[in-house]
Amino acid sequence: MGDALDLLHQTVTSPWVYLLIIAVTAVDAFFPAVPGETVAITAGVFAANGEPHLVGVILAASFGALVGDHISYAIGRGGGAHRLARLPADSRRRASSEWARRAVDRRGGAILTTARYVPGGRTAVTLTMGAVRYPIRSFLMYDALACAVWGTYCGLLGWFGGLAFAHHPIQGLLVGVGLSVLVAGLLEAARWAHRRARARAAIRR
Repeated sequence: MGDALDLLHQTVTSPWVYLLIIAVTAVDAFFPAVPGETVAITAGVFAANGEPHLVGVILAASFGALVGDHISYAIGRGGGAHRLARLPADSRRRASSEWARRAVDRRGGAILTTARYVPGGRTAVTLTMGAVRYPIRSFLMYDALACAVWGTYCGLLGWFGGLAFAHHPIQGLLVGVGLSVLVAGLLEAARWAHRRARARAAIRR
């Protein structure tokens, strides 16, 4: 455990950590299995002790997310609609894509800000916006705001966890990741409750 912690500390405090954050958060946009949020929170935990710098972590996470979202958008424009249509009707990815399509139709780019905190939502929304040819300038404007908010959220979540457990970074990391999972769970529960309420209302009509 001590060796693993030393390796983690050396990695996170390396000057290359910012490039690592950019790369991971970018790939996470179109390949959600990559833990972009966890990497950003981990860096934020260690930033509480001075290295890496918190502002650098936030900027790297925000920039990486912005790059990844635009790659996902480009994939959507290049045929993402056909790929989404071929997903199994009862799959989670299909449900996320249908939710994203409805959300984009109703609220446009504003949904980008909240979609990042819904499991599978970020990828589904950016792919869908590309597939429906959402205006690229509007996408850039909304996405830049969403990425800045998300990067600040992840960095500060880790930073406060690091402050609370200054001598136990793993505990600080667990607290930060746990809080992010809790936020995602609450948003997913709210979305599910809203969907159930709309379904009931439709039945009564």
